[in-house]
Amino acid sequence: MPSLVLPARPLSLARDVISTPGAYFWSTPVILALAVFLIIWEAPGVLRDFQISQNPVFLEDGDVRDGRCTTRRVIFTDCEARLVYSYNGRKYDTEVEVMFVDFHMGDYETGLAISADHPELATITLGLDKLWNRIITLSLFSLLLGGMSLGMLFLALRIWRVKGQLRRPAHLKPVPVEITAFDRKRNVLSITYNDKLASDQTGRSAYTRMRQGEEPLIVGEANGKAVGLAVRHGKTALPVLLDDRLQRVALSDEERAAALAPFNQYGNGQDRAALVEAPQRTMSIWKRLQLFFGTLLLIVVGVMGFWLWYVTSSDTQFQSPGMDINDLMPKPLNEWGCSQLKKRFGQQRAPFGCVAGDYTSWK
Repeated sequence: MPSLVLPARPLSLARDVISTPGAYFWSTPVILALAVFLIIWEAPGVLRDFQISQNPVFLEDGDVRDGRCTTRRVIFTDCEARLVYSYNGRKYDTEVEVMFVDFHMGDYETGLAISADHPELATITLGLDKLWNRIITLSLFSLLLGGMSLGMLFLALRIWRVKGQLRRPAHLKPVPVEITAFDRKRNVLSITYNDKLASDQTGRSAYTRMRQGEEPLIVGEANGKAVGLAVRHGKTALPVLLDDRLQRVALSDEERAAALAPFNQYGNGQDRAALVEAPQRTMSIWKRLQLFFGTLLLIVVGVMGFWLWYVTSSDTQFQSPGMDINDLMPKPLNEWGCSQLKKRFGQQRAPFGCVAGDYTSWK
């Protein structure tokens, strides 16, 4: 493999030689929003039950009404109930909801527990029995989703920092890079690569786009993947993949011709170009993320659209999967959906998801 010989002076690079994957701009806030939603939805109940567990009082005469547990996705169980009780001569009426991971099949038995220090705080005993289960579940999912979003934000900030550093001329050091994915679309070639072949490898991946007429400078093949030539710009964290005409480096025409001369004599240019065409079907990680979250978004939009049609426009309240979707909705959305159905079908029997404890009237 020939060596790339560049002038021994600081050189600047073209703009946008390092790109930010488009998935970062929408998947990061989506994942972060899911983490925030999970914390807002579950954390208050977990904190309430933890406070109750410090000094609980179990009421034998308390009334657990409309209790119901629903298993979602095989292992996630969501239980809700209305709690009516009296303590120290004062009456209380509240609703609780708890979620935990369980492989239990069948019914649950539960009672009513309150905090001796704050009797307005009440829960079902099942919530106390599964308290550590709930704490671990909430912590793991919050850390997973929050970590993913913060990790993607960190990677995006690193890319933007590198792009800022590339604006200043610096000495360039040639390094081989393994090209892990090509994606050619609408005359734009998107390339993902890493520096695992370099002597000073960091294991980091980078992403770049080349417009029509630009091709990467391919110098060989390793482990069935194309090997491209990149340069490290000073002490930047990511290498920059070069194009086969060195238009990305600020060189004179004579310097560019002299630098490319060894590569023009090395192998067949068409054979090197074939390495670019061969992996086109390989999908980069960013493309996979985009496909995954795009599909997920379409499903969510479709389900929400069908649910809105069901609760606002359906000809009957007994419509499946509308009833099932409405039952799976978070409590505020479920209550709103049931109120819309009740406006049109209030004189008839309530559907699944809006039915009270007698399985007939509206809740």
